[in-house]
Amino acid sequence: MKSILVALVLVSAGAASVAGVSFGVPEGLRKGLPRLGTETDDFATSSTQESRPRLAKQDRVEIAQAERTAQATGTEQTPVAAVTANRPVVDESALRYFAARGDTARLNAEIARLRTLYPTWIPPENPLAVPINEDRQLEEMWALYSQSRYADVRAAITKRQQDDPQWTPPADLVERLDVAEKRAALVAASNAGKSEDVVRLGAETPSLLTCSDADVLWRVAEAFVKTDRTQRAKDAYGYMLDNCADGPVRIATVQKASTLLAYDDMQDLIARERTGTDGVKEFEAIRGDLARRFVGAGDEDAAITVAPAYLKIVEKLVADEGLASDALLLGWYHLRREQNAAAEPFFRKARAVEDSASASQGLSLILLARKMPIEAEDVMYAWRTTSDQAMATYLAATTNLLALDPPPKLEAKVLNRIAQVTLEEKHPETGEQFGWYALAMDQPTTAEEWFAQVLQWKADYEPAAYGLGVARLRLEDRAGLAAVKQAWGARSERIARLGERDTSDDAAPVRRGREALVARAQRHLPARETAVEEIALKPQRIVRTARRAGGAVDCRSTRDPRGLSPASALSLGWCLMEINRPLEAAQAFEAALSGEGRTRSDAAYGQSLAYLRAGLTSDAAVAATKATLDQSRGAELQTAILSDRAVSSFRAKRFRETLVYLDQRAQLRAEPTDLMVLRAYAYKNLGMRTDALRLFEALGETGRQDAIRALAEMRRERDGRQ
Repeated sequence: MKSILVALVLVSAGAASVAGVSFGVPEGLRKGLPRLGTETDDFATSSTQESRPRLAKQDRVEIAQAERTAQATGTEQTPVAAVTANRPVVDESALRYFAARGDTARLNAEIARLRTLYPTWIPPENPLAVPINEDRQLEEMWALYSQSRYADVRAAITKRQQDDPQWTPPADLVERLDVAEKRAALVAASNAGKSEDVVRLGAETPSLLTCSDADVLWRVAEAFVKTDRTQRAKDAYGYMLDNCADGPVRIATVQKASTLLAYDDMQDLIARERTGTDGVKEFEAIRGDLARRFVGAGDEDAAITVAPAYLKIVEKLVADEGLASDALLLGWYHLRREQNAAAEPFFRKARAVEDSASASQGLSLILLARKMPIEAEDVMYAWRTTSDQAMATYLAATTNLLALDPPPKLEAKVLNRIAQVTLEEKHPETGEQFGWYALAMDQPTTAEEWFAQVLQWKADYEPAAYGLGVARLRLEDRAGLAAVKQAWGARSERIARLGERDTSDDAAPVRRGREALVARAQRHLPARETAVEEIALKPQRIVRTARRAGGAVDCRSTRDPRGLSPASALSLGWCLMEINRPLEAAQAFEAALSGEGRTRSDAAYGQSLAYLRAGLTSDAAVAATKATLDQSRGAELQTAILSDRAVSSFRAKRFRETLVYLDQRAQLRAEPTDLMVLRAYAYKNLGMRTDALRLFEALGETGRQDAIRALAEMRRERDGRQ
């Protein structure tokens, strides 16, 4: 095969030592080979099986000729003796050194080399018995060479030539030294990432490129890949699988190739697999790892279609070994190909074994495709900060969740965290949907705030401007509506026509859809029993509750706070609070509690806030007692804890308990109107209708729509009974 990597399959696969040699190739064989040089990286090849018969045949011809000569002359010399008498002198000193060091690979390679150079040479039965060269200095040079001390060999040659100008180093030693130095240079270039130099050195020294030095072949193949000559790398690996017989080398070749070559190229190499005498295929031991790698390649590139056999192997690995990583490979493979039904069980399996950002993101995308954004938001919330893609997935879930029709009634905890992330990320799409959600909940003032906030983030966002106009129309704010129309009327037809009766048939579908959503909410939304959701809906600015101590801290990655100083752990806790990871923050504050004075007080305060944010009111109360807090902080925490307990009791329909917590809170802080609404509903549910009516009337006078609706409902009930 022309233009293949390996340049010297003219000889035995084991014919070169690790250091490399140059071979004496018969001229007849040499003529048909392409010439190698620095201008080309074409490599000539033939097979190991081709060279041995030719050499053996040459041996037999010499012996036959010797027999005929002996018969013709009538001499008593045996044919073998005649051939032996004509043999050239062979330097066998390298054999002795390789044998003495126990270097079997080099010993066999040297024997193969000498057989190639001297076809009639017979290797000694005991290389250790080879007599020491009478030339002691030359003997020392070979010893240095056998130890790979090539610079010392060069120095010894130079010194001897200076001492004895008539002396010439053996051509064999010089040639072998040249090749060994080229090999060292090739390895150094490979380690340094100089791939072009690796290819050049391989082309200049074809005697290195044999099965006896697999490491050099692997390095050259890798260099081909890195210089965008993938076909040449494939040819190199293919040569090794076609010609190298060593089992571990063959397996290592496939493993190395699988990290560099594409899926389709690897299938051509694996097709060269051999079956042992026991019927077992040689790559069976690494089949699972290969399948993992191929499915992983399919995860990255949807254009790759992995053979079903590999998918089944990974499925069996999931069943047998239960690794989350294997389940993720299959989950992403199917998801990339929009095979959601096949992907979902694997993502759920991965999360069950070891929850991770990758597993949660994959499952969230499937849930979004199934129009289940509530579940998608819940799955992705904890992992949203792990990467930009994770945050994008979470925000897509929040946008779709708030856009559900009819709008779902969400817990305050969920609304709070969505609002917080939206403000942190300044995400216009989710912010806009918050506005429409507020309108659907009959909160036009809150909706107006959200739409205005979105326009501060993205001034040219027309959907938010349209929403702002709708909110002001609902509020009967004619001046505000006129301002929106004046600013946007020339750019948006639907904004220009806001407030006008639309009788045309070509009204914008988005406008009709949004107005229909609001209308349905007005007609069918029942009176809300709590104002907790309203608190969450308001886009309040995020306030940092305390300054960080100990300087800036990077908390985007997971860190163990137990190894930090109290001050550093405190800083880490506040950082985690700012990116809304309260449970991790609580752990950091726990580590900071080992400090003294202000640090300990801040840690107790921060841990209590973290537990409150996570909805763990009881834990927050315990944390507040772990250190002495100043009066303002203690009152702040106590107020927040009592508010949360009142809301939780109301949801559990423990209305008397709700009133107890509200009364306790009222002793610390004035009761806000939202909790007053909660109190009024508690009165109503306990049958204290007079107190409920009086409170709803007072709240109604402030303009609270939920109180006005509740008051009207109670009056209708009273009139109906009368």
